[in-house]
Amino acid sequence: MSAPAAWTVAAAPLAAALLALVATYATGFDQRAAMPPDVANRFYGFFLDRYPLFAFVLVYGLARILVATLAPGRAGMVRRLIGAILGLALMAGASLHPTFGGLILRAGFGTGSGAFLNGTPMAIAYALGAAAGAGVFGFAMGLGVTLTGRPGRSAPRGRWRALGRGLVGMLAAFLALWLGAALIGAARDLGLGPWPRRPLDGRDLTLAAGLITAAALPHVLLVGLRLRPGRSGVTG
Repeated sequence: MSAPAAWTVAAAPLAAALLALVATYATGFDQRAAMPPDVANRFYGFFLDRYPLFAFVLVYGLARILVATLAPGRAGMVRRLIGAILGLALMAGASLHPTFGGLILRAGFGTGSGAFLNGTPMAIAYALGAAAGAGVFGFAMGLGVTLTGRPGRSAPRGRWRALGRGLVGMLAAFLALWLGAALIGAARDLGLGPWPRRPLDGRDLTLAAGLITAAALPHVLLVGLRLRPGRSGVTG
């Protein structure tokens, strides 16, 4: 994959998340918009109110899987399509079942609040919660990407070295997502307004776009570096 193509693949999910944010602002979409009751009950509630930017993080994760489906590789198109359907279903399920936030936000909130109630200082409890949420999100997104079919690899020489690089890459991806989760989870505390209870205004749009970009950028850079010419594989 050429360098421009690698960086396009890496940056596309962030672009999709920001476009979703701009569309939300431009249309004035909020929870007063007409939606089927079952859909509204699934989306609106504590987790969307407390962690509203996760809606755009979900777009990032889904777009990451879709982009991986279209990236060059040896897997046939049928394999890619089946893998993409499974991967998207996994990402959506982890994010939306039983309601908005799914296992991802529940893992983070449960871990952080449980640690705090057991006497852990707030900062450490928050970091633990962010790590738990990032771990579940990274697992769902990474497995979704893997299901789409990895690009071809070179001959299996230096197997242990390759394994070591893979483990380092997974750790780096987790740390990047951990930082991103900490930023996204702090949106309310940093001054983001009460969307979706009311539409986004210009100040909220600017703050949300900055937080989403700052949260996703480390992961975007890791993916771009991994996909550079001469490198193989896809990172979650």
